[in-house]
Amino acid sequence: MLRVLSTHVFLNQRLHPGLLDLAAHSGAQAVEIFAARQHFDYTSREHVAELSAWFSSNTLEPFSMHAPLYPDREMGRAGAPAVNVLHPEKSRRIDAMDEIKRALEAAEHIPFRNLIVHLGERDDVWSPRTIEHGLTALEHLDAFARPLGVRVLVENLLSEATTPEHLVMILDMGHLAHIGLCLDLGHAHITVGVAHAIAAMGNRIASVHVHDNHGLKDEHLWPGDGTIEWPATVEALKKLATPPATVLEISQNLNETAATLPAKVEKAFNLFA
Repeated sequence: MLRVLSTHVFLNQRLHPGLLDLAAHSGAQAVEIFAARQHFDYTSREHVAELSAWFSSNTLEPFSMHAPLYPDREMGRAGAPAVNVLHPEKSRRIDAMDEIKRALEAAEHIPFRNLIVHLGERDDVWSPRTIEHGLTALEHLDAFARPLGVRVLVENLLSEATTPEHLVMILDMGHLAHIGLCLDLGHAHITVGVAHAIAAMGNRIASVHVHDNHGLKDEHLWPGDGTIEWPATVEALKKLATPPATVLEISQNLNETAATLPAKVEKAFNLFA
């Protein structure tokens, strides 16, 4: 399994070459860049060029980018609406799509291969409207991403609309064979259970968000600090036809430093060895 560190662990900081150096020195083979403007400003030519230059001269791979969740620099805390491609209001869906496309354009300079997409928010329900808006969004994103060499991966969330079965149903109904799935283990643990999610999503899983919690809230803890059964989870993932990338997506609020991060990253990746 490819060892990927999400820059989510650095979300409170501007993403700069020093942090990418730290990721590389921590044993990651690749990174998933979290597209939040205060962290990675995908609208800034200078910021994109800075990271592009670093990747061009280093072996760490930009495996994926997580699509933006908010269009501002404060993750919605100042009142900016979430990026929601399932929103009932058409104007909100258009705004959300435009924001994701802005982030996707960074692939012209930073050669990430996958885009992790959220369909909606926590309170979105499963309905004919959800299916219609989900299909429309994924079709448009796939058409925009493919010429850039990017594959869209849809993530299971905590909502009724994004259970593993419902995501598979949307992809099947739209004949979206090129789009894959990102299994978020923390979200699965809170909702349907990890084993159930792996069985339902199956060989469409191209990437796995690895983090832990206690089954009640999305804590993004290091593996082993919550209640996910890791030996059984790893065994089930290894039975998939193609081993998915292992993406550590750890909370930025755990205050990891250059001194503490490498050992914890190595320990987490060794679970999947």
